[in-house]
Amino acid sequence: MTDPTQPLRTPPLQTPRSFAAGLHPVNIGHLVMGVAFLGMVVIWALIESGAAESSDLRWLLPIPWVAAGAAGLIAAAPRLRGTRD
Repeated sequence: MTDPTQPLRTPPLQTPRSFAAGLHPVNIGHLVMGVAFLGMVVIWALIESGAAESSDLRWLLPIPWVAAGAAGLIAAAPRLRGTRD
């Protein structure tokens, strides 16, 4: 039981890390979907501009998914290795 005459001890507040430190956690899901979306937009732009034909979609469409997967693996590599601290 606590003694009412003594002040309660509160745990010290942790100071949040700011983005000014230069490092912040990366949301890998957002990164992967962003890279995939960007790749789809690039493919759409290539088709619309005439730089690529619709018959090229067969080999163009897998590229954003492979690039997104590679970006996700690269972003996850430091987490798999361990903590930085």
